[in-house]
Amino acid sequence: MDAFNNKINEHFAGRVVRKDLTSLIKGNASIPTYVLEYLLGQYCATDDEETIKEGVETVKSIITKHFVHRDEAQIIKSTVRERGAHRIIDKVAVKLNDKKDQYEAYFGNLGLKQIPINDSFIKKHPKLLTGGVWCIATLGYQVSEERDSLPWTVEKLKPIQVSGVDLSEFKEARKQFTKEEWMDLLMQSIGLNPEGFSNRSKLLQLTRLVPFAEKNYNLIELGPKGTGKSHLYSELSPHGILISGGEVTKAKLFINNNTGEIGLVGYWDVVAYDEFAGKKKRTDRALVDILKNYMANKSFSRGTQVFQAEASMVYVGNTNHSVPYMLRHADLFEALPEEYYDSAFLDRVHCYLPGWEVQKLRNEMFTSDYGFIVDYLAEVMKELRKEDYMKSYEQFFELSDSITTRDKTAIEKTFSGLVKVIYPHGEFDEKEGKELLDFAIECRKRVKDQLRKMDETFNDDIIKFQYETSDGKVHKTETLEVIEYGDFKLDIPAGGDAGDSEDGENIPAQSTNEEKEETVQPEAGQKIIRENQTGISYKKLFGIYLKGASEIEVVDPYIRLPYQLKNFMEFARLVADLKQPEEEVSIHLKTNNNEDYIENAKEAFSDMMDSLDPIGVQFTYEFDEEIHDRSIQLDNGWKIILGRGLDIFQKTNGWYDIADHYQEVRKCKGCEITYLKEG
Repeated sequence: MDAFNNKINEHFAGRVVRKDLTSLIKGNASIPTYVLEYLLGQYCATDDEETIKEGVETVKSIITKHFVHRDEAQIIKSTVRERGAHRIIDKVAVKLNDKKDQYEAYFGNLGLKQIPINDSFIKKHPKLLTGGVWCIATLGYQVSEERDSLPWTVEKLKPIQVSGVDLSEFKEARKQFTKEEWMDLLMQSIGLNPEGFSNRSKLLQLTRLVPFAEKNYNLIELGPKGTGKSHLYSELSPHGILISGGEVTKAKLFINNNTGEIGLVGYWDVVAYDEFAGKKKRTDRALVDILKNYMANKSFSRGTQVFQAEASMVYVGNTNHSVPYMLRHADLFEALPEEYYDSAFLDRVHCYLPGWEVQKLRNEMFTSDYGFIVDYLAEVMKELRKEDYMKSYEQFFELSDSITTRDKTAIEKTFSGLVKVIYPHGEFDEKEGKELLDFAIECRKRVKDQLRKMDETFNDDIIKFQYETSDGKVHKTETLEVIEYGDFKLDIPAGGDAGDSEDGENIPAQSTNEEKEETVQPEAGQKIIRENQTGISYKKLFGIYLKGASEIEVVDPYIRLPYQLKNFMEFARLVADLKQPEEEVSIHLKTNNNEDYIENAKEAFSDMMDSLDPIGVQFTYEFDEEIHDRSIQLDNGWKIILGRGLDIFQKTNGWYDIADHYQEVRKCKGCEITYLKEG
């Protein structure tokens, strides 16, 4: 990590900060991350330890002296009165008092209301009129003899945000990083440790940035609690606003018919609804209708006037049931309020992010390494909104003609947004483009599948979500949850491939019914396992091929770490389960090792021999420095080629996690398994 941190500082000097400093200073203060990192960026955007120490103390001093904590508001007021003026950091909102024909400021934490403020501040920063902006302000105190006048005055005011970025410089620096390095840098920038996430899990997290980079992008994320669904929209950008779904009105969101004031969509890049789900929530049907029009046409009207806006809409909420339950008994939108459970409204959603795949955040999942100052990243995302990569996939791929215009637009907007986030310089190869296109199609197909279940009119023309590559091969895309569980209402069985029609035959999913299992015969072919896929076990992958084998050779160069040794023992347990008690089976392991692990491995293998021998499994092993491939060779004529060896599962959370004991609920790493019949 030291080398990676040095590389980050080399190419983005002054624009990155060590992320543990944020949590170190923030404590229990209700201060957004972008406000805090704005200050850290001024004093701690360096890798020099002495400068960082001095900067941290400076920022702590500024927070202590100038940040307004609600419980210390009276102390701050007293300080302003005694000094005549004092600089503060607070959330400031402005409203027009038409009776007095003046603008008035409201200080959130300080509790001051209706403080006259000069028109020039509003002209320069119109977003002050839209619910509040964090600012550094100089508040004055001057007693007047005029009746009913207030002593408070706003002398200076500056919203907290980076003044500007050089996008061309940003793009040039991006070229110095690989895709993997760049995704890790972005993960660290949003405060997460990339080592705790698979590639797909990183993609899920980074898709949350797309609404900031793509104009008029509509995203919904439903999933369990504790996954940080709303955090990014409130903490990481001064251009996004998070509002409670129950507090939204037509006037607040679009336009006030009485005053003519434009609402939130006119000023913010992202408007996110928090706690959006909840069947019993009361909602305004007229608001839903306006949202439908805005999400489809980027416009809203007042009388005869039509207004355009560019705000992306994000809806986040909690699900009430497990994914297989929803797929069998209802649909993946079943948690939504009744008025939003509307096929016409939901058809405007470009991307349904599967929140159930996102890991619940634990302490070890946060980073202490370097990442972008989030306000800098927010300004870059804002600049990238001006660019368009919607058709950039066409250099490699052609979407199926059966895909409707609305579906195609949704796919293209997700693809464009992901390119801006991961490849802002616009350069990616076919493999990299395929990863993003598959994901974009999946996110839209998740919406369309649920619409087919909700509204039979969507069944009139069943769409093939597939595309053709430059070599003429056709690729079809399926959502991960349907691969795992099937979909009873759509007559789609569980299992099958990852979506690529040319990837070989599908290996039949093993039935839970013992009689059916007896009739299933092993077949040659290939099994594609998607990243984050569940429902996979060694028994389902290898069970029918192991039957009848008495000599088994496992070739896997990486059986050395504790979890790898555990994987091997789980495989040995499967072999023991499948054989008859009176039979004996031999397992020979051919692996590699190095001096750091070899003694522990030898001790572990010796213990394995002793434990397996009494149950009729004879275990032997050898070390071979030359092996690279991974396979299982059986004396019954079958050979199984393992793309990742036995290491197909992602890390669990320890013995108290059911996934540690139950393979089918573990998330997998992406890999391929090929079954060959020899002789």
